[in-house]
Amino acid sequence: MQPTVQPTLAVEHVRSADPLTDTAVFLHGLGGWTHNWAGLIDLVRTSVHCLAVDLPGFGRSAPPLDGDITVERQAAAVARFLDRAGHRRVHLVGNSLGGLIALRLGAYRPDLVRTLTLISPALPVVPPYRALQVALLGLPGVPRLYSRRLAAQSPDSQLDELYRLIYADPALVGAEQRAVEERERRRRAELPYAQDMLGEGARALVRAFLRRGEASAWRQARRVTAPTLLVYGRDDRLVPFRTARRAYAAFHDVRLLTLPGVGHVAMQERPAAVAAAFHALLGEADRGPTAAGDGGRARATPDPVTGSA
Repeated sequence: MQPTVQPTLAVEHVRSADPLTDTAVFLHGLGGWTHNWAGLIDLVRTSVHCLAVDLPGFGRSAPPLDGDITVERQAAAVARFLDRAGHRRVHLVGNSLGGLIALRLGAYRPDLVRTLTLISPALPVVPPYRALQVALLGLPGVPRLYSRRLAAQSPDSQLDELYRLIYADPALVGAEQRAVEERERRRRAELPYAQDMLGEGARALVRAFLRRGEASAWRQARRVTAPTLLVYGRDDRLVPFRTARRAYAAFHDVRLLTLPGVGHVAMQERPAAVAAAFHALLGEADRGPTAAGDGGRARATPDPVTGSA
């Protein structure tokens, strides 16, 4: 039997001026790509080497040969990439679906993960209405219908719809960012597998929500030993803010940043606040496990606007 050849992951590598510093690895959400991290990387690149990864089937990474992009398979692809590149003890950062992938690596490959930062991770809870709409993309035939609907819209209209879904305030999107993302959407529209991958990604989320027992993401959270930062937008239309309380209780060594007026992509909406919390996490990791206090469990990070946790 011939071994299965796995596609190479596309990455954006931004090096720090200090060649001896740690590496941070960034994993985007459903339908995302490396550019989602540009604003945050600009603020943390002085402290860490930055590797933004296009997950299999998204961005500029080719899909798996069998088209299977479950959370488990995506996590395995990232682990292979890190193993082959010789990366160990990275600062792993994930958003939404990328947060679930990062969580799985933190639970089952602790040798790869020094710290874990999860931004609106898609942990299993009863989803809001808009999240259910996204989940429908996992039904057979729906991605094709969605593709035809998008084809009838202008790129501007497509982006407006996306920003209304993931941003609390779409006015935060700058002209340069919009132009970059419009070009990427045009490029993706030409790929024969793009809509199928979107549907497969939605199915991956649904499957992850239905996992029970040891396979549940909540059980995986309890396995994580790496210092963890949770970031939640209080106006997230896809991950309900109430999830933050349960997530904070699930991890062992945890900090919580909540941001009012922020939606599903805090690293794009409020990159400075996320960067500050990330730098604090790195500082605590450098000081060792006793820095968190309270038996290794950190207190919640105060909200930068209201002062509440």
